[in-house]
Amino acid sequence: MKKGWMIGIFLIFVLSFVSAESCDLDVTLLNQDPYPAIPGESVKVVFQIDGVSNPECNTVHFEVKENFPFVIDQSSQNPITIVSGAYLAKYSSFYLAPYKIRIDKDSLEGDIPIEVLYSSNGQQQISLYKEFNINVKDVKADFEVYLKDYNAATNSFTLEILNIAESDVEALTIEILEQDNVEIKGANRVVVGSLDSNEYTTADFEGLLKEGNINLRILYTDLINERREVTETIYINPLNFNGLNKNKTSQPIWLYILILLAIVFIVWKVIKNRKGKSHRHS
Repeated sequence: MKKGWMIGIFLIFVLSFVSAESCDLDVTLLNQDPYPAIPGESVKVVFQIDGVSNPECNTVHFEVKENFPFVIDQSSQNPITIVSGAYLAKYSSFYLAPYKIRIDKDSLEGDIPIEVLYSSNGQQQISLYKEFNINVKDVKADFEVYLKDYNAATNSFTLEILNIAESDVEALTIEILEQDNVEIKGANRVVVGSLDSNEYTTADFEGLLKEGNINLRILYTDLINERREVTETIYINPLNFNGLNKNKTSQPIWLYILILLAIVFIVWKVIKNRKGKSHRHS
């Protein structure tokens, strides 16, 4: 009987020790989407808060600090209050905290630190601090476009496109929008393919140009496989190409004339030789 009481007291002691287990919280960054994040746009991140299944943690507080270049989107709850112990019934010992964070357009590139604070009433201590990195890179491209050539005789012109950004692009497409000073014949959109940083390519169109601005839509796929578009406006003056076009067209005309004269001369010589032979035989 005495032995039974001793076992009972021992079990009560062990259970009391287990229930009095200290609160042990930890936070990890699970995911970042997109990767890398892009200046001027938003990124979705998910934090995992471990240890909230322990009721000794009481009420847990979690907060993401707003420091440049990060601003918490209004759609995200911040800070977050969690009642510990409630997640044991759901067979989960952690809490997932999703955030939508806007990144300042002037953000630097690279691994940018973001700070989180977390604490619990059960710990009776100041907030714990942890720092994570959000990878940021400007994958958006920018372009310079010029009128490289225009031939009024054939109603054809060529645009030259230079990628002035640090990022390569894929599936680059140039589209000429409908406007008064451009009368496109045929397709108004040309797919020119991939274009590396600081490289250029050309796109050929058919149409009649008038002096003024040309409005373009440039579409491309960036390094994170996002389809993007930018608009460009360039000033053109077709008269600048008048002399060049004459020089280009004059050469083949003179060439054709010379070839024709050579053919006439050869035919004349052949006919003359035949006549000379016929007179001798007669």
